[in-house]
Amino acid sequence: MFWLQLVGNFLKILRAGQSPAQIAGGFALGSLVGLSPSFTLQGLFFWLLIFALNVNLSAAFLSFTLCILFAYLLDPLFHWLGFQLLVEMESLRGFWTALYNAPIAPLTRFNNTVVLGSLVGALLLFPFVYFAMHRFVMAYRATIGAKVEQWRIYQIISKSAVVRWYERIKNFGES
Repeated sequence: MFWLQLVGNFLKILRAGQSPAQIAGGFALGSLVGLSPSFTLQGLFFWLLIFALNVNLSAAFLSFTLCILFAYLLDPLFHWLGFQLLVEMESLRGFWTALYNAPIAPLTRFNNTVVLGSLVGALLLFPFVYFAMHRFVMAYRATIGAKVEQWRIYQIISKSAVVRWYERIKNFGES
């Protein structure tokens, strides 16, 4: 039921009245949080940014959920990237030492190769995720959405008793 709800919410997000930039912004910021560890100072900063900016929260939560599942597959790459930045680059060693000795900086956990690598990787992917999602929303609204709604499987699922029952329960308290 969770996956059905996730797909349904994604389709609602794509058809929603918000602009493609708001949806893409929420999706891209959610990917930042999902790809990098959430229980760090920068994770808290990204969540505050999501709630402060005018972005689609549903897209952010969907992206967070998808990216947190996908991030574990990228951990070896993130470890390699963090190792290169922390250990192999001699010129940055003084910076990392000074940062670690700063009062709040250890809360970022930058001394961990996976944490640093995942943050840098997520920041590098951010513009690509934003622009790809923006283009996808525009294409979905222009042509893909009408085609998806004509698919037989979409019609069967949207008219199934389980979906109708779920919609009734979900909208029970609303008037």
